[in-house]
Amino acid sequence: MARIPYADPSNPEIAEQAAQIAAERGGSVINLYKMLLQSPPVADGWRQLLTAIRQQCLLSAKYRELAIMRIAVLNEADYEFAQHVPFALKEGYTKQQLAALKTAEYRDYFDALDLQVIDYTDAMTLDIRVPKALFDAVKAHFSDREMVELTATIAAYNMVSRFLEALQLDHDN
Repeated sequence: MARIPYADPSNPEIAEQAAQIAAERGGSVINLYKMLLQSPPVADGWRQLLTAIRQQCLLSAKYRELAIMRIAVLNEADYEFAQHVPFALKEGYTKQQLAALKTAEYRDYFDALDLQVIDYTDAMTLDIRVPKALFDAVKAHFSDREMVELTATIAAYNMVSRFLEALQLDHDN
């Protein structure tokens, strides 16, 4: 159960903003945004940042979703994991691969570039600093813009998981 109440999207003070979020996010306001709407300015900034990352970047959605799924595992953010399973499956990952991310044997389920993205995600999430050799290995496959976008994705979704877990958001129906 969430540690503070969710904002009511029908509240006249936030109804317009909630409607915009619903229109951009598939027709409903998920619990993440219901919580964010407790602070309309934070909700708006969050929406803009995550919209840029998810819809306006050149980075392949495949690697974006892999990084997000790995962050969810590392940070034990079940809500984040559940929300992104459909997106990861759409990008070609299998249920078996996604389940493997939660195990020590995950390396057997992914190709070399996937593993480099996972290692980069792990380094940013767990160690903050990325070793030069790992950065260089990943950089060999991505443009400067894509490296910025991958790095921003990992940073942003670490923010998401920390928000979700601190406030203990409930899964959406």
